[in-house]
Amino acid sequence: MRDQIVLHRAPWVLPVVQAPLANGAVAVRSGRIEAVGGFSELQGMYSDAAVVDYPDSVLIPALINAHTHLELSNLAHITAIFRPESFTGWIENMLAERRRSGFSGESVLAAAAQALTSQQQDGVIAVGDISNTGLPRKLSAAFWGELLCFKEFYGLSAATVKGTLQALTREGDQLCTAHAPYSTHAEVLQALKQRSLRLGHVFPLHVAEPPSEAEMMNSGRGEIADFFHERGFWSDSFQPTGIDNTGSVQYLHQLGILDDRTLCVHCIHVSEKEFAILQTTGCSICLCPGSNRYLNVGKAPVVDFLRLGIPLALGTDSLSSNPVISLWREMFVLTEDHPGLAPADILRMATLGGSKALGLEHELGSLEKGKRAAMLAVVLCGGKNTVQDVMEELVSHANGRPPLKLIGGSGSCVTSREAN
Repeated sequence: MRDQIVLHRAPWVLPVVQAPLANGAVAVRSGRIEAVGGFSELQGMYSDAAVVDYPDSVLIPALINAHTHLELSNLAHITAIFRPESFTGWIENMLAERRRSGFSGESVLAAAAQALTSQQQDGVIAVGDISNTGLPRKLSAAFWGELLCFKEFYGLSAATVKGTLQALTREGDQLCTAHAPYSTHAEVLQALKQRSLRLGHVFPLHVAEPPSEAEMMNSGRGEIADFFHERGFWSDSFQPTGIDNTGSVQYLHQLGILDDRTLCVHCIHVSEKEFAILQTTGCSICLCPGSNRYLNVGKAPVVDFLRLGIPLALGTDSLSSNPVISLWREMFVLTEDHPGLAPADILRMATLGGSKALGLEHELGSLEKGKRAAMLAVVLCGGKNTVQDVMEELVSHANGRPPLKLIGGSGSCVTSREAN
């Protein structure tokens, strides 16, 4: 029956918001979590409940990919054949390949659909997608969870502002955002942010990714500025901060962009002053370590972010800058880049941190009463007798997803199926 309680039982349950449970269970009714606790306790509370067992497994919340670009999935060949010598070198190559293969069309949509299917097979329940064309919006109905498709606007020149703002009015209440502070006119950044506040949307954008970004934001010089000058995109209307040792975070703060509904993607090159800004404004940060490694732009100061209590999420970025877009691999790359990180902190980034970053924390990201029963039963190798063993295994999948089952999804009835 639809309203029957079902107990999902496993040797380990990791709710994220409470202590891990040995021989735990999650009670579910009509797609919503009723209770989380020890199996014996819940069986006593719900004596007539059906029981679904997941032997040799751990139950965790479904994953949240807070940042990707599905429409670039047809450019997956770039990472196999091209090793960027500079950030702008990669941009130039990516744009050339995109012009060659097309910005939209059936092949682009098919590659995006394949990438989204892979996300679902990985156990990802929500995706924060950024696109120029809005093409991935067509894929929402086929996804088992939440596909948040943000249409991205950019243009540094003052001459582009009027046209951009007019185009924005045609988007209705669709999700929209800016590309980055170095590529988007200040007036457009502010208009987009105010629109997101009015509509109750989160506001994701690329922040402090390559080292040259801070140089441009501070002085109007450097690799990115040269790139724009050479192509006639530079605008004298751009006003750098003029403050030493600061960059994109300071610039965005001056424009009134940063608050607890802003998602700063990357945030690799951040000054001490900017740490304080991020902490006090309540921004979330989305880490993309796999893409950062390929582009050789540096490593985000994750330990400092954690120390300051800055909310962290995890994203894959796109197949044009990451050989494998899998949150399982992203978690592993974090363990390599930051060996001292606690596995529990990494798992939190891939679940609850991502749900907060995308404004979904009341529905997804943890196993607790009232939330959607979107879970993964991840099969463990033998001999996992401690919580630490389980945690370490979850973040050790260098080659992608472990064997797992998807439980729940966007529908009201909880289902269980193999991810294949």
